[in-house]
Amino acid sequence: MIPLAENSGPTVIAAVIGLGSMGKGMALSMKRAGLDVVGYDIMPGAVDRFVAEGGRGAASPADAAADADIVVSVVVNGAQTESVLFGPQGIAATMKADAVFISSATMDPAVARNLAKRTEALGLHYLDAPISGGAAKAARGELTIMASGSRKAFETARPALDAMAGKVYELGNAAGTGAAFKMINQLLAGVHIAAACEAITFAAKQGLDLDKVYEVITASAGNSWMFENRVPHILAGDYAPLSSIEIFVKDLGIVQDMARSERYPTPLAAAALQMYLAAAGAGMGRDDDSSLARLYAKLSGAELPGSAKEPQSL
Repeated sequence: MIPLAENSGPTVIAAVIGLGSMGKGMALSMKRAGLDVVGYDIMPGAVDRFVAEGGRGAASPADAAADADIVVSVVVNGAQTESVLFGPQGIAATMKADAVFISSATMDPAVARNLAKRTEALGLHYLDAPISGGAAKAARGELTIMASGSRKAFETARPALDAMAGKVYELGNAAGTGAAFKMINQLLAGVHIAAACEAITFAAKQGLDLDKVYEVITASAGNSWMFENRVPHILAGDYAPLSSIEIFVKDLGIVQDMARSERYPTPLAAAALQMYLAAAGAGMGRDDDSSLARLYAKLSGAELPGSAKEPQSL
């Protein structure tokens, strides 16, 4: 991330819609890079926290986007993205001509294509730009961004992309391609988390030293980024949500819809989705996605760190 040079031209104004764990980090990364950043979130406290760190706050999405050259939407899904653009307080009617809308939500590629068509019909640019890397990388401006859109969309979005990302993949000139790449990532991520939770709970069932299992596996061929990242949550008995069960209920559901439309079998992703659904049904939907280990423990009688504190309803 390279800060904008002084006196290099007019200050770029960026609006961020959604100041959660990802959006706030992205907003602060842009601010550090010299952009004038205004933020909005449905939770007023999130806006207050952003303002306390030097940003500007807005009372509505439309107010945030009114003067922006770049709008970054960091919401959950396609339906929320559509609401940001075209809902009762939608920003499409208030964005200035030639501004760019950067969509960071994970969604079906067909939805991304439709939103891009509607947005571009209004004289705006749409960059399909889902993200990966988690809250820590968002805060450091080191996200991976999988982006597709017109050359003009990329050019207009460049100051924000440079500030937010360690790596920007430019994947084509049509919206929907970035979304498709993200769904491949989410298929793998969802399956890998489920496999990590299955493996570490299986180790617990055998009475193995779980800290030693973690040490051995992370130095062995069976390791994965998700095993290395999620198993420490399990070892600490800490399921505070960094990425929730419901995220993968949504994302693996999209994978299944896409696969069904293509008549393509995805049995591993389908099996993982059933585990996320079961965990959500057991009351863990808003907990960290490593909570799949708790579900495996309940099904098998295995004991995990902190299991004595589990609520009886699980």
